[in-house]
Order: sequence, then structure tokens, then C-alpha cells
Amino acid sequence: MAQHTVEKTSVTLLGLGAMGTALARTWLAAGHPLTVWNRTPSRAAALAAEGAKAADSAAAAVTANTLVLVCLLDDASVDEALDGADLAGKDLVNLTTSTPAQARARAEWARERGARYLDGGIMAVPPMIGVPEAGGYVFYSGSRELFEQHQETLGTPAGTTYVGQDAGFAALYDVALLSAMYGMFAGAAHAYALIRKEDIDPTSLAPLLADWLAAMAPSVHQTAGQLRSGDYTKGVTSPLAMQVAGTQTLLSTADQQGVSPELLSPYFALMRRRLAKGTGEEDLTGVIDLLVH
Repeated sequence: MAQHTVEKTSVTLLGLGAMGTALARTWLAAGHPLTVWNRTPSRAAALAAEGAKAADSAAAAVTANTLVLVCLLDDASVDEALDGADLAGKDLVNLTTSTPAQARARAEWARERGARYLDGGIMAVPPMIGVPEAGGYVFYSGSRELFEQHQETLGTPAGTTYVGQDAGFAALYDVALLSAMYGMFAGAAHAYALIRKEDIDPTSLAPLLADWLAAMAPSVHQTAGQLRSGDYTKGVTSPLAMQVAGTQTLLSTADQQGVSPELLSPYFALMRRRLAKGTGEEDLTGVIDLLVH
């Protein structure tokens, strides 16, 4: 009996840094014909030894396949790489880190050149690529038709989350999550600084800190609900007035421990401003309105 195999979509990938190389190897392992290009030819040569076709130029790589993915250093690198490439009829997926405005401009740029466009924000580091249990995924926004047609191929290296037809949304979701991550890192850094001069093993604080942050994480859902309803007093367990009063203990402790309060002070200042403008019975949600201008 003859065996029928499903032909895998051919892929072109521009950019073979750590992330690009991880993506390339995952597509190759899954049986996708792959054409690659990189400014430094040696990286493309290494993948050619693993079954990829190395193109002499970015333009030649674009010509090779309909589905073209770009994973370069920045938006200017995309301009340079695609300069002179014929994008008519191509499905261009840009995984280069960018701002929402850059993504929207790139979508229009691609449309003017006859290509469908999808922007991507990678929520993973290279070791997570091709490892489903690692939980990495990519935000996509732009052409819904392009996403639906190529979702299986795009989902080979990492999970896919489509966030809308506005091409800037993937970058916006990406930056929003990364911004929250750095806020968490800042809080953890302050916590470790407080114990730095004490006879306390940081590895004993680590599990307590991780568990506490995990316990606080669900509060983001309450904040979202309050933002949607406009009622910042709904479900409040620790009102703003009480929290503002408590900040002095945190600042005094930092001073006594010889720790700079610079990671906490800006947020505490916003809390005080909100208290002066609003009601002490509301949640911390009102701080968000002070940030938007």
C-alpha cells in the first residue's frame, strides 16, 4: 500500500543569530524545506550542512519561497536586508523586535510592495524554541488570512497567539509583558538588596520570594476588571490609603539597611498622587491613569 505524506511548507528565513538559528533548526527537524540567508555567510553554511539551502543574497532567499520570515537585529536591518527584494505575492512575517509604530509602518511598506504582512513578538529565549513544554510562544498580528494559512508552520518552533489585525498589536503585547517582567525584576532586586549585608543566605529567600510573586500575580485579573468597569473600588482588600501609609515602613527599612529606594520611590510617589486626587478606598488601579498622557 502506498504511503502518503503531507508536503511541508517551504520557508525562507533571513537572519541567523541565536534566535534565527534556533528557529531554522526546528523547521529543518520538522521536515520543512528551508532557504536561509545571513549577513555573515558562515552561519548560513553551518545550517546548509544540516539540510538548509543557503542563498547568496537576501533577495535570492526571498525569491525562493512564498513564506518569508525575517529575524534580524532591528527595523533598520530589515530595510537593509529587503532593499531591492521582490516582495510581490509574498507572505512576509517579521519576527524582528520593533515598536508598534514600526510594525504598522512596516505593514504599510509591505502592502505597497504587494506582500501580505504579519508581525511577530517572540515570548521566548532561544533554548525554548522547539521545546513545547518550555511554554514559549509568539504573538502575531496583521493579516489574519496569512496567519490562518501558515499557522501550522508558524507553530512548529513555538506556540502561536494571534492578537488582532492591527499590525502593531504583537509588538505592543510583547513590550507590555516585558515591561511587567522588568518591574518584577526590579522588585526582586530590591528584596535581595535588603538582605545583602545580613547573615541570610539568598537561596533561602528565593523560594519564598518566588511563591509570593506567584501568589500576587492573579491580581492582574482584578486590575483588568476594574479598568474595564471603571470602578476601582470593586473587590478591594488593601485600599490605597492603607497601602500609602505602609510605604513609609518600606522606605525606612531600606534606609536602615543602606539600600537605595530608587526602584520603589517612583511607584510610591504615584500612589501618593493618586491618593491626593481620588479616594483612599480604591485599589492601586488608579495609578495607571496617572501614567497615560
